[in-house]
Amino acid sequence: MSENMSEKSREQRLITSTHADAALPFSAQDLDRVRQPLPQSWTLPPTAYTNPDVFALEKKTLFANQWICVARVEQLPEAGDYLCVDVFDQPLVVVRGADQQLRALSRVCLHRAMPIAQGKGHATRFVCPYHHWTYELDGRLRSAPMMEGVEGFEATKCRLPELPLETWAGFVFVNLDTDAAPLAPTLAGLLPFIENHEFENLVVAETIEFDSPWNWKILVENFMEAYHHIGPHKHTFEPVYPARDSHVPDNGGAPWSVLRMPANQDVAGDDPTVLPKLSADQRRELLAICVYPTLLFAATASGGAWYQLQPTAHDQMLLKIHALVPSQAAEHLSDEQRQGLAGLLSHIHEEDIVVNQGPWAGLQAPLTEQGRLSLYEKSIWQLNQLWLQGLGL
Repeated sequence: MSENMSEKSREQRLITSTHADAALPFSAQDLDRVRQPLPQSWTLPPTAYTNPDVFALEKKTLFANQWICVARVEQLPEAGDYLCVDVFDQPLVVVRGADQQLRALSRVCLHRAMPIAQGKGHATRFVCPYHHWTYELDGRLRSAPMMEGVEGFEATKCRLPELPLETWAGFVFVNLDTDAAPLAPTLAGLLPFIENHEFENLVVAETIEFDSPWNWKILVENFMEAYHHIGPHKHTFEPVYPARDSHVPDNGGAPWSVLRMPANQDVAGDDPTVLPKLSADQRRELLAICVYPTLLFAATASGGAWYQLQPTAHDQMLLKIHALVPSQAAEHLSDEQRQGLAGLLSHIHEEDIVVNQGPWAGLQAPLTEQGRLSLYEKSIWQLNQLWLQGLGL
């Protein structure tokens, strides 16, 4: 071990976040390196990924007061349609009410904390399977059997807690902070890049799932840079979307990032499924977008893909990858075509699994330190600044 490394291990200066109850495993120098302008900037320190205390702080900050994508609007088309999702420690049910309004409700019964719904489906009301307390689709308690004589109990004054919910570009977001500022104004600068793709008119055509035993930030970073096209994608993306042609626009510190990857050839051709509002340049471009912290989606000339991240620990995440196609095209997809979409998404992600597993192992090695960012990793730099800000560092 070098003299500098041994000195650092002896004199590591731990810092405290404004949100943390205890010191975190970073030195002030570690974070100063991350804050530098891109040409001088470094990656996050390895412990930002591998230390469970860091993930605990992320839960209290990034995930407790940021907008988290949980669904697509078209997954809940009719009154009574619902799906269940866990936003970290909070079980939720997202449901379309009789008034056609989407709501995000706690799905924990007000009586003895039994979940009142599981999975997805259609309901006229929710009935707790434990003692049959019954709730309307807007969260109001309709009935509570055998509660006569309980002093001060009034069913009409009870309702499931509700979280803020917003829809944007067809995505459904919730926020664990009931006083959260609106989402849409923070994404105004992102709209010009995607509005011609009409994401609000796309639907989920096929979904594949992967257990991902590594830190969530590794996948986000990999998704948001084309530099690695020269590695695992050298036979798939690199010949069409060369890494050297990729670029990332400024985001002004807003909670989003866009990776633009122009093709070196006509990738749309005469394909009748190409989205009609796209310009000539947009027809040739692949976009990767992050709405921080965990919404990842890609835009192509004929649709897109939504990567739904559900981190559960510092070293574990469930990933669902959804193929998005225009609604009119989805109606005519054959089983073979759907399998083809799933197969393409799976093939691309399997190329990426290798470069998620590898860094996860490497980050835990005792000699691993921060690395320098390439100018082609501007998106990672943008997201790192949002991470520092969100954690109060």
